[in-house]
Amino acid sequence: MFQIFGPIPRPNALDNFGSVDPGLGKFLNLTMKILVVGAGVYALINLLLAGYAFMAAGDEPKKIESAWAKIWQTMIGLVFVAGAFVLAAIFGLLIYGDTRALLTPTLPTIP
Repeated sequence: MFQIFGPIPRPNALDNFGSVDPGLGKFLNLTMKILVVGAGVYALINLLLAGYAFMAAGDEPKKIESAWAKIWQTMIGLVFVAGAFVLAAIFGLLIYGDTRALLTPTLPTIP
């Protein structure tokens, strides 16, 4: 009834890439890993810049205070990232009985 153009065959080139069934779960897992690595790289750069600002501050209390604030904010951000993993593991254990259930998402597919 709704078929206007006819069947669309699967391209043969897709056989080179393996199965694409759990694609969304893998995508979410990869996105999570990229975000965590990005947070770590951002924190490292932020700590390096704050350390340089601290060393370059000399005897100016406002600059020293600003550098310390940047260092503390970076550390608090890293604690939040680590805390998110801990909470995900706890909720995964409580809900699914597996600590990695929310950290490595898989979606069931219809065979």
